[in-house]
Amino acid sequence: MRKSLLALSVLATTVAIPAQAENLYTWGNMNINYLDWSNSSNDGGKDDFAYLEFEGGAGFDWGELYGFLDLEGQKDSMAASSKGSIAYKTGLGELRLYGQTYSTENLGWHVRNTVAGVSYNFSGEQWFFNPFIGAHYTNTNGFSDMNGGMAGWVTGYNFNLGEQSFSISNWNEMEFARDSAYTALSGETDDISFNGAVAFWWNATKHITTGIQYRYADNKLGQGDLDDAIIYTLKYNF
Repeated sequence: MRKSLLALSVLATTVAIPAQAENLYTWGNMNINYLDWSNSSNDGGKDDFAYLEFEGGAGFDWGELYGFLDLEGQKDSMAASSKGSIAYKTGLGELRLYGQTYSTENLGWHVRNTVAGVSYNFSGEQWFFNPFIGAHYTNTNGFSDMNGGMAGWVTGYNFNLGEQSFSISNWNEMEFARDSAYTALSGETDDISFNGAVAFWWNATKHITTGIQYRYADNKLGQGDLDDAIIYTLKYNF
């Protein structure tokens, strides 16, 4: 757990680094989720589970921060996953210096993926699209080294139907040119992987959001085939 919290703690403290930083926005939520794997993923050894998540972000005149912490009720144990990211404005249009780290801990087994590179902010009144690319470092049981690269994006679109507020979002990551020593160890048979989720959200009130997510992972999560699931989510927005 201590290692899982490290990335979020480091990123949170960076808020204080720019002495005259102007806070443009902050947001956060606590959500409960149930992840229902497909039959093929269940047959491949994955069990459905519930998890509690704390998620938040902030924007400043120098850039953006984002992070989450998941507490997962696995079949025989508790697991913890966390992610933190930082995007620092370069002054060259909407180009950012970008870094992210994702970690999972479960009964002595761990994996941490760290990326350093660049991102770009495309956005309008009701939409955003933030692609990134960078060098990828993996630390896990039996492997700790550079592990190719990672590219991906986060995107979203907000809209109204009548008086109701909705949004669609997608995050996607592709790892490429991964080390053969890593793929041999992990059981992920190719040097390219895909990982992400597509979500539909209903913002029922200012504080309550509910949604359904399609979760997918190909040649990722310890297997060489497609894993997919439906996630049912209820959020309380602070």
